[in-house]
Amino acid sequence: MAQQFRTRCDDRPVHRWSRILSTALITAGLVVLADAVVTLVWQEPFSSAYGSLQQSRADDRLDEIAAEFGDSVAADIADLPVERQARVLAKRYDAQVEKGDPIGRIEIDAIGVDKVLMNGTDTATLQTGPGRYLSTPLPGRGSTTAVAGHRTTYGAPFNRVDHLENGDRIRVEMPYGAFTYEVEGHEVVSPERFEVTRPVGYERIVLTACHPEYSAAQRWVVYARLTDIGSFAVSGEGRWRAP
Repeated sequence: MAQQFRTRCDDRPVHRWSRILSTALITAGLVVLADAVVTLVWQEPFSSAYGSLQQSRADDRLDEIAAEFGDSVAADIADLPVERQARVLAKRYDAQVEKGDPIGRIEIDAIGVDKVLMNGTDTATLQTGPGRYLSTPLPGRGSTTAVAGHRTTYGAPFNRVDHLENGDRIRVEMPYGAFTYEVEGHEVVSPERFEVTRPVGYERIVLTACHPEYSAAQRWVVYARLTDIGSFAVSGEGRWRAP
């Protein structure tokens, strides 16, 4: 009996530590699950807060950059057609802005996007907002402008990019003009398919985001064709529409 009693007593610490370990593992699992749910429903909270703060700062800086550019616009292009104005001013503006600068705004009403557009697609820049691929020209140059954005973190501006439908509008406001595009197609590609940003003979914008959500295995690509240019940098009254 004494031996049996000692055995049962000796087992008690083992059972206690087993319960503690089990409780800890269950708690950790619940924390991970809760974090996944929060990320899925409300985006990742810490990066979202950081992205919101950076967007606010970028908005203020954009006002400064736009004012500086407006002061430098010469009257020598005031009589040019709006499309020509846009080409000239886009080239001048591109020479003024630097990597990481805020350069405009992108608005997509169909999926609730209204964000400061950044210049670049490096990690730090995309933490602030959607960014232009530096290898592609600014809107107004008559070519393909490509923009990348996060789907699940840092404000997740392109979270619902896969919900866009043909005909939905994408508006990009720059200090030298406002550009309206209409969605004309989607494609899922590998990350190495850089040819999706190539020129195609008409002006367009290409949006890219990681796919599927929470993975960088592929890219969701949205193609949209330019349909309208409104010029407010020079006279505020000009307008060009696609034929």
